[in-house]
Amino acid sequence: MRYSFLTLFFFVALNSLSFAQEQDTLLAKKTDVDAIDVLSRILNTKWASKHDSLDKKSGRVYFSGAPSVGYSLTSGASAIFVGDFAFFASELRDQKISIIYTDVLYTQKEQFVFRVQNNLWTKNNKFNIVSDWRYYWYPQKTYGLGSSSSLAGSVDQTYSYIRLHQTVLKSFRPNWYAGAGIAWDYHYDIVQTIEPTNDNQSVLAAINEYGVTKQSNSTGLLFNLLFDNRVNSINPQGGKFMNVVYRTNFTFLGSDGPWQMALVDLRKYVPFPKRSENTLAFWSYNWFTFGGNAPYLDLPATGWDISSNLGRGYIQGRFRSKSLVYLESEYRFKILRNGLLGGVVFGNAQSVSNWPANNFDSIALGAGAGLRIKFNKYSRANVCIDYGFGQGGSQGVFVNLGEVF
Repeated sequence: MRYSFLTLFFFVALNSLSFAQEQDTLLAKKTDVDAIDVLSRILNTKWASKHDSLDKKSGRVYFSGAPSVGYSLTSGASAIFVGDFAFFASELRDQKISIIYTDVLYTQKEQFVFRVQNNLWTKNNKFNIVSDWRYYWYPQKTYGLGSSSSLAGSVDQTYSYIRLHQTVLKSFRPNWYAGAGIAWDYHYDIVQTIEPTNDNQSVLAAINEYGVTKQSNSTGLLFNLLFDNRVNSINPQGGKFMNVVYRTNFTFLGSDGPWQMALVDLRKYVPFPKRSENTLAFWSYNWFTFGGNAPYLDLPATGWDISSNLGRGYIQGRFRSKSLVYLESEYRFKILRNGLLGGVVFGNAQSVSNWPANNFDSIALGAGAGLRIKFNKYSRANVCIDYGFGQGGSQGVFVNLGEVF
């Protein structure tokens, strides 16, 4: 099982690394309709014509934002406000869209999340500035290390979390970038509510063997290699993306230990059928820690990628270990010709290494479908509402502004 899964991973990775110039585009047709148009017609206003244009305009800000509700096994019911600001630094044909994304979330389980994430491109795409800033107050369930635990075998944790990651990359050839940054992850007030049961004995044993402290501090340097020929990262309709990140943590910067991390994120988008606006999307996300033990809450885990989207169909943190490999495919299609409504179907597979052997011997599968509501036709931002399910009774509703990947 281990070798067949890794062979599949490397096959997909090599396929994604054929960097032909399959460019994404950013065009809105005059017949396209979005939620702003619908609201304008209902209220008999002209918001869309006043604030948007079919042309790419430097300095014009395209805002998409809305309150929403969601449900997942992690949070129960949740109230969310999510918004993004999209703009161009120039009117050049290949100028990539810059995005400032923010969300605020409060859940039935008293979780509070505030995030600001930026992906900014300077004129002529010379520099890429990436930020990931978060604050969490987060009661959650944890399931130990590896993939053998059941949903019933959980342990309750509560903690606060501050994350500040900042990276600057510079272009060294078209669509290729290299850069560096700094990362700080600070978990504090970590409390475990331990009620031993027949189901969670192995989970408790794994957690205690690995070690969970009342706080953890990971501070290190980031080194990035990026390929990205997508024009619109909110909703790509073509192109490829590769992000390779190496992180090394240093005690002289305040880190508890000198552990290291490597991340390989590969994505490919193919119009299918070829001349349609439907898209077949592929995602491979591979996350490894080594050179020391990362703090428990910094280990690779389901739903803890930068956009918190990895592993639809499973509760956040369902699988956690020193290494994680992941594959997902999604088909995105129009339901209405004017683009107001669309749909997706998706399937995914993830595997985390066992502890302490650190090998891969099982795969967790997930699948689902979802609805897309065009919120802003100029930035192509969709409100995404997905239902996903996985093995062992895992399921949930997942809400996003902008595509999952």
